[in-house]
Amino acid sequence: MFAFEHTGLYSDNLMMFLDEQNFPFTVVSGLEIKRSMGIRRGKSDKTDSKLIAEYVYEKREKIKLFEMPSATLRALKKLASYRERLVQERAGFKTRIKEFKEVFPDTEFVFYTESHKKIIECLDKEIQGIDNEIRKLIKKEEKLHRQYKLIQTIKGIGPQTAIIMIVLTKGFSSFENWRKFASFSGTAPYPNESGLYKGKTKTSNLANKQIKSLLTLCAESAIQHNPEMRLYYQRKVEEGKNKMSVLNTIRNKLIARVFAVAKRNTPYVETFGFAS
Repeated sequence: MFAFEHTGLYSDNLMMFLDEQNFPFTVVSGLEIKRSMGIRRGKSDKTDSKLIAEYVYEKREKIKLFEMPSATLRALKKLASYRERLVQERAGFKTRIKEFKEVFPDTEFVFYTESHKKIIECLDKEIQGIDNEIRKLIKKEEKLHRQYKLIQTIKGIGPQTAIIMIVLTKGFSSFENWRKFASFSGTAPYPNESGLYKGKTKTSNLANKQIKSLLTLCAESAIQHNPEMRLYYQRKVEEGKNKMSVLNTIRNKLIARVFAVAKRNTPYVETFGFAS
């Protein structure tokens, strides 16, 4: 039984080798291992290896073997990650040029602003190219392509969120239900209690920040374009509910709907318009 932390590109070749040789292995979260260590002094690869081995041995009855995603999913993951980096860089250039214009008149440092605009245009083209490649790639697997189209039948869910959810769930095979994914995404509320103290339920900071951010944008879009979600949001806010709490509920509603259409393999049907 082999066990190691996921280190991105550095562990990919090892994972592929172990999978090809049919060796059983598991990939453990570094944070999960760190929190199981207790108080420790110093750090080295040798002690880390021992701690990982001890952790996996203690959890041997609960440990799940890692299942390699398909070649298409691995390629989609790399493209999605690359796209995210380019989008972040583009946002940085847009922010800098905006700040510069607020401080200096248009006649000053024209080269600076023009150079930034050219870089932004270049990034726009590269991002568009990645989007085209993703669309070509996902068509190679009929199941993934169908999931990709089905997910977007839900108002508020766009192509980027659809791709990320397919990648993170390995084609909706790595999470038992939508609640597990909500916990992974940081949208599942947890109790905040200790003894007689009972605080408000809140979401955890331990989350995949990328999908959590995308789901927030999706929820905001759903409130704008989905009459059912808009009325639900307005009603809850009028009742005195916290706006962010209501928004989080909508995020979870969207996750539940995504998993429902993926599991049923049928498009989402809006029933709100048929209600009396």
